[in-house]
Amino acid sequence: MIPVQGYAGQTVAVLGLGRTGRAAAVALQAGGATAVVWDDSAPARDAAEEAGLDLRDLTKAGAFDGIAALIVSPGIPHLYPAPHPVIAAAWDAQVPVDNDIGLFFRSFATRDWDNFHTTPRVIAVTGSNGKSTTAALIHHILVENGRPAQLAGNIGRGVLDIEPAHDGEVVVLELSSYQTDLARSLTPDVAVFTNLSPDHLDRHAGVGGYFAAKRRLFAEGGPDRAVIGVDEAEGRYIANQMIEGAADDRIIRVSSGQKLTGDGWTVFVRKGFLSEHRKGRQVASVDLRAVTGLPGAHNHQNACAAYAACRSLGLGPKGIALALHSYPGLPHRSQVVADKNGITFVNDSKATNVDSAAKALQAFPKVRWICGGLQKEGGLEGLLPHLGHVVKAYVIGREAADFARQLTRADAEVCGSMDVAVSKAAQDAQEGEVVLLAPAAASFDQYDSFEKRGEDFIAQVRKL
Repeated sequence: MIPVQGYAGQTVAVLGLGRTGRAAAVALQAGGATAVVWDDSAPARDAAEEAGLDLRDLTKAGAFDGIAALIVSPGIPHLYPAPHPVIAAAWDAQVPVDNDIGLFFRSFATRDWDNFHTTPRVIAVTGSNGKSTTAALIHHILVENGRPAQLAGNIGRGVLDIEPAHDGEVVVLELSSYQTDLARSLTPDVAVFTNLSPDHLDRHAGVGGYFAAKRRLFAEGGPDRAVIGVDEAEGRYIANQMIEGAADDRIIRVSSGQKLTGDGWTVFVRKGFLSEHRKGRQVASVDLRAVTGLPGAHNHQNACAAYAACRSLGLGPKGIALALHSYPGLPHRSQVVADKNGITFVNDSKATNVDSAAKALQAFPKVRWICGGLQKEGGLEGLLPHLGHVVKAYVIGREAADFARQLTRADAEVCGSMDVAVSKAAQDAQEGEVVLLAPAAASFDQYDSFEKRGEDFIAQVRKL
């Protein structure tokens, strides 16, 4: 646990009692604060009370009397589409609003660090797609090369639930836009931006607000080094805003599919080969074609970002390359579930938006595509140019018929449920084809989470 600094002897309120909120309350108490907690859900309040946490109804008048700060869980809207009433009340009471990420960055460094030979570092990864894989891959590379490391944030453990830093340790954080948007303190040593595509637009009042939330990690975080995917205009914008000149090697530009030129520090992939260039010269190369845990161009971009982040900490190219080959991949992200009679079954349930689904489809030459779910804002128009590898689509979800009608450039069959879709796709598939779950939609019409959806896909495949 990371005891929260700066609130000893004060009372701090916590709104939201999921994993993040409960960890924040405990960490505040460990730092000498008094934590009072609230959740709109009665079962969550009952569980917190049973765990010994002090409940206070933050919806009542005067609830913020004597409160030093309000800590908000990431799932609670703090501005758009409308601020939660408790947050609005905190504003009116002039009580600072923060989240666990802000608490982490103000509390992670301690006096113990004065005795360390090597100062601990924090690598923070954000972006629309690939940030979980990139963060996990960085962690894997560090561990495989003998560097102590912890993985936390939007993946793995909550940031305040990790252990205090050891000498030379690296903490790798995956940060969502919900987390970067509200945090009052953002001070990573290395910040990574993977890419940007429209997502969570209701929470950010459009793509501009969504990008602004991501950009805070760089504009306000002031990292010593920034690894930035430049395949979209937003990444090039961030890189240009931070760079002092063409040879500024504090910025590492990364790309999947285009050669990057110039005198700066670049890492890019072309035709399956990762190349690192500095001052206009190639200094290392890695063949990614045989790295089974990172299939497709989108994963090659993740490999570039992870490689660059680890190189910024001084790891050597050979050690990084060996770790890339041993990376097993993450569940629900281009996860190979089975291979039967020359037919491969791949679970990419995390492909919850159009852009991530398009990248998953491009990773394989012939795809039996299982898709559908709760559609996100913008529809499927952006996906249509990327259906060339789709032999047939098998559509699930409550909106399956409408989803299928939008797939004007693919043969689509309405299946409704996962068991029907997997069964029909498996019956139709030929040797050399891939049965791919890449929904291009949220899961909440049929499942509690994308993990549950992926687990159902795996279960249905195993029945075969």
